[in-house]
Amino acid sequence: MTDSRTIKFLLVDDLDANLTALEGLLARDGLELLKARSGSEALELLLIHEVALAFLDVQMPGMSGFELAEIMRGAERTRSVPIVFLTAGTVDRERRIRGYEAGAVDFLPKPIDPANLLNKAATFFELARQRQELRDNEARIRDANDQLARRNADLAEADRNKDQFLAVLAHELRNPLAPILMGLEMMESTPGLPAQVDGLAKMMRRQMGQMVHLIDDLLDISRINTGKISLVRCRVDLGEILEAAVEAARPFIDGREHELIIRKSAAPLTLDADRHRLSQVISNLLSNAAKYTPPHGRIEVSTSPADGGMAEISVKDNGEGLGPDARERIFEMFEQVDPSRQDGLGIGLTLVKNIVELHGGMISVRSDGPGEGSEFTVLIPLAPMAETAVETPAPQAASAPRKSSRVMVVEDSKSTAGILEMFLRLEGMETRVAYDGEEAVEHARDFRPHLIFMDLGLPKKDGFEAAREISAEHPDIILIALSGWDREEDRQRSAAAGFHGHAAKPVTPDGLREFLRLLDQEHAPAVE
Repeated sequence: MTDSRTIKFLLVDDLDANLTALEGLLARDGLELLKARSGSEALELLLIHEVALAFLDVQMPGMSGFELAEIMRGAERTRSVPIVFLTAGTVDRERRIRGYEAGAVDFLPKPIDPANLLNKAATFFELARQRQELRDNEARIRDANDQLARRNADLAEADRNKDQFLAVLAHELRNPLAPILMGLEMMESTPGLPAQVDGLAKMMRRQMGQMVHLIDDLLDISRINTGKISLVRCRVDLGEILEAAVEAARPFIDGREHELIIRKSAAPLTLDADRHRLSQVISNLLSNAAKYTPPHGRIEVSTSPADGGMAEISVKDNGEGLGPDARERIFEMFEQVDPSRQDGLGIGLTLVKNIVELHGGMISVRSDGPGEGSEFTVLIPLAPMAETAVETPAPQAASAPRKSSRVMVVEDSKSTAGILEMFLRLEGMETRVAYDGEEAVEHARDFRPHLIFMDLGLPKKDGFEAAREISAEHPDIILIALSGWDREEDRQRSAAAGFHGHAAKPVTPDGLREFLRLLDQEHAPAVE
């Protein structure tokens, strides 16, 4: 079998002796010599083989070398084959021009000078070998590109599957946490609870908070990797953000009995920022400080103006500190100061850096070494001076919702539905429970609730479809989605279905009370 990488030359002469002589002179490794005794035999070979060079005798019976060359130039397959004419006589100027027009690269007179012939052959052999290598490289590049495209498609599909998996996992983890958290909060608010039980309830609630925090971090892995973290900016005072962050991190700080020192800027520091995300930055830094500071440690958080129109946020502790290597990689995904501890996913500081940079800011860390504590410093741009006035509505005493309000719970988990119903009755609500979407639509007709807390993943008829039907029949009913799905697209979808609010599970009693207050707000839908 001929090697596909073999270079092929075509020899055309009507005399066997000439063909044998040419073959003897040109033979070399990697070269196959195709021999034809006429123009028609040559054309048959050209239909089968890819030829790198053709030696054509000019004077042949039937079809001359010139005529064969002209036919070759007229066919797409053989148009680019270089031709060397072999002639026994003198070629006049007119015939030489005709030969060059037919594609000749040279004329060699007979008897042939072996050195001249071999030089010509070697040149075209090397050119053919280079073209062959170029084609091989192009084929390899095409194959590599095809493999890369397939690999990218596989990675994209895996990434979509990962995002979906994380969303489903977070949803499934949130569902059982809802009744547990609600029950613990109700226990803590029960008067006369034995001190030991009260202490256990508070400890369990702190652990629940940590679990919810881990679930949120799990979702943020996907948001970081896909660039889906976006900011909802508003003009806000940094002091308000600091207060919210301290409240969120307080369970972690108190759980390790740390001293927390808060130093707020005397002058208001107005930012154009995402209130929730920036609070998440500070609370993550505080929680991180609490985790890596031995019990009974000291944590300091402060805000102050900085040069260049920036606000500075500092979180300092007297904890474990950082070595030079740790300072270099502390903001990388999944990095932990002490991996052996396995307490967290290792993305908190990556998320912090991502959010700070989205705000146009920067974050740095300083530590004098292990055992010397750490200080994280965040710089965030202040809002433009022309718009520094921030009108913050004065806090108003929240009025309790009307005691005669009817509230329906739609939840397929009986444990979650039961504890929600218990809480609402303690709040003075008249309640009804439905366990699927169809029941929700039916109960809305006869119970006529003022407000409905509805899960989205319901049997028979999901929460979206049930909400659309209820909104169409009873536009005065306030609909609140309760769901383990808490991505931005989930909130947009629930709003499009007619929900007036969307709460991520596990929802707290205070969160439920905020929605109950909608019953008495002027902008809320009218209720009976």
